[in-house]
Amino acid sequence: MIGKKFAHYEILEKLGSGGMGEVYRAHDLSLGREVAVKVLPVRFAGDPDRLQRFEQEARAASSLNHPNIVTIHEVGEAVGLPYIVMERLKGESLGDRLARIESLKRCRLIASRVALEREIAAGDAPAAARLR
Repeated sequence: MIGKKFAHYEILEKLGSGGMGEVYRAHDLSLGREVAVKVLPVRFAGDPDRLQRFEQEARAASSLNHPNIVTIHEVGEAVGLPYIVMERLKGESLGDRLARIESLKRCRLIASRVALEREIAAGDAPAAARLR
């Protein structure tokens, strides 16, 4: 889909994929803005259960107005594929953020352990007791 026109959007790059679709960065040719387009892949487009969940997701998100929830701009179908168009948010992915948080937790744990071992090396008996 990269570089192709989908409805009135030019697909620029794939941002990710998951159980409910594939998300692309796109340019809205009508309004001249960058958006995210989530498409239900061909393999799921004919599945009534997946289609219903896809539509429920769009309805649920569009009924909410909160800074931490993307704004839904459009729901439609093009070339037989259902899609949801939403605001394009810039920043790190959830996966990247979780990995960064886990990395920070490991660093803090190591730093705590090093500090505790320094106290023990300095002859701090209460620190030695905390290590056991």
